[in-house]
Amino acid sequence: MSTNTFSKETELRLNDFFSHSIDPESMAKTIRHVNYLLALGVMRDHEPLHSDKRSLEVCFYWMNELAEILNPYLDVD
Repeated sequence: MSTNTFSKETELRLNDFFSHSIDPESMAKTIRHVNYLLALGVMRDHEPLHSDKRSLEVCFYWMNELAEILNPYLDVD
């Protein structure tokens, strides 16, 4: 796990992105939708997706982590 913090420039750009481009909840929904489509493609053995399965696995994990930070969905109360 990385312990680096965002630079001020990165913080400003992220803040601008989520203030003017898309809200965190919509971004989380988009990430989850893309992850669903990617997983479905791999499960159906689409060759282009299947050939880079390990990389896709790692990306899937980190995108889900980001979605949970933006809009916790899987947390159980």
